[in-house]
Amino acid sequence: MPMDAVLPYRAMAYNNGWANHRLLAACAKLSQADFTAPRTGFFPSLRATLNHILIIDRFYVDALEGGTLGPAAWANQELCETVAILRDAQGEMDRRLIAFVERLGAEDLDRIVNVHRGSRIQHERMDRLLLHLFQHQVHHRGQAHAMLSATGVRPPQLDEFFAAEEAPLRAAEFAELGWNEETVWRG
Repeated sequence: MPMDAVLPYRAMAYNNGWANHRLLAACAKLSQADFTAPRTGFFPSLRATLNHILIIDRFYVDALEGGTLGPAAWANQELCETVAILRDAQGEMDRRLIAFVERLGAEDLDRIVNVHRGSRIQHERMDRLLLHLFQHQVHHRGQAHAMLSATGVRPPQLDEFFAAEEAPLRAAEFAELGWNEETVWRG
């Protein structure tokens, strides 16, 4: 049976939402001082790093949906002051991305997306833009994960989404997100 071409993108969108959920749940155990404390990384704190993920998600998800938000997405570099606010905002953004990918058909993957970059419009294939967005997420979540390891909060495992032995824990976390195994793995 041929594989649905959208299935890997769907799985990555759900994995993205799950990893953000796990990482932000761990960060919720931090004090506000630890969340904003200076740390070594591309961005100077956990708050700055995690806000960057949200900002770039807003930029690209808007473009995928046909919007023109463009550079206005990063006008405020730290939209969310606290983990609680950030967790809600990132969860909403993850749901938007999942909903978008759920609507895709295989014929959409080579469609051109207009990415508004202020003085110019970048034309990017849908599949390549999605891959870039997922890579961006993984890259900066890894930085946040390393920063979290320098606190008293144990960083969560973020690369077990596909592992069968993680199914019971994953099922509980999926339930928190309103998902189940069938939601994620159908196809």
